[in-house]
Amino acid sequence: MHQTTAGTQFRDKENIMYKIIASDLDETLLNRDTRRVSARNLEAIRRASEMGVKFVPASGRGYATIQGTLEELGLRDKENEYIISFNGGAITENKNNRRLFFKGITYEKMKMIFDAGLGYDVCTHIYTDDTVYIYNINEGEEKFLWHRMDYVPIRKEEIQMLADKPLAKILFQNTDVSYLEKIAKDLEPITGDTFVSYSSNRYVEFNQQGVNKGQGLLSLAEILGVDPKDTIAIGDNNNDLTMIQAAGLGCCVSNATEAVKKNSDYIAEADCDEGGVAEIIEKFVLQ
Repeated sequence: MHQTTAGTQFRDKENIMYKIIASDLDETLLNRDTRRVSARNLEAIRRASEMGVKFVPASGRGYATIQGTLEELGLRDKENEYIISFNGGAITENKNNRRLFFKGITYEKMKMIFDAGLGYDVCTHIYTDDTVYIYNINEGEEKFLWHRMDYVPIRKEEIQMLADKPLAKILFQNTDVSYLEKIAKDLEPITGDTFVSYSSNRYVEFNQQGVNKGQGLLSLAEILGVDPKDTIAIGDNNNDLTMIQAAGLGCCVSNATEAVKKNSDYIAEADCDEGGVAEIIEKFVLQ
């Protein structure tokens, strides 16, 4: 893809009537300090929605933990409005959190990855369809998750209680991304049938193979009868790459990773705190 901050190479893309905007949440739509949607972003999303454009949160988090943001956006419990969650592992309609699609990992696979993680300095998240369980949480992670999502602490001897629950994914947390990359490399013999991605500069995530945000966006577009070229994807981190590449217009905020910037059609001048999502909507939808 070509990248630009001025948009001079994308006059044709500016003239498309986009129908879906899929946006990552943390470090993309939400402010880093308040974990809320800025006034500029809210106004742009409201105006796009009035034009009939679907604004779809696309998060690594589960749909149950996104309800506060949906409330801010005026989309909570609304018919014909949607979420892509668990990095594409689930698609739900906001009304009653009606699940349209779910594809998770098996308990056996989760347990293999969990047990392997015991040999590393990591905090482990395990996502069921409605709850996040965390093993070995640290003070830094507690602070990071404040106002982001609720979770249930779990001891390693309690993992077996998850055997009969729908499992979306498992991830390891450490703020040293190179350390996470080493772990992912070490675990390749047991994670070959998973999709590995990185997020928030602190997580390595393991979903079922074939599950990613890009496939989630394509699946939602198919459900809604929308041509993929009529979609916009906005992100900041490497778990957003597949979505940015799958969309008709792939964009990122200015605080995105270098890998994301290299694969984006348009790089916003604004970051997540300055309304980067609004900048993209203003340029490619509202004009």
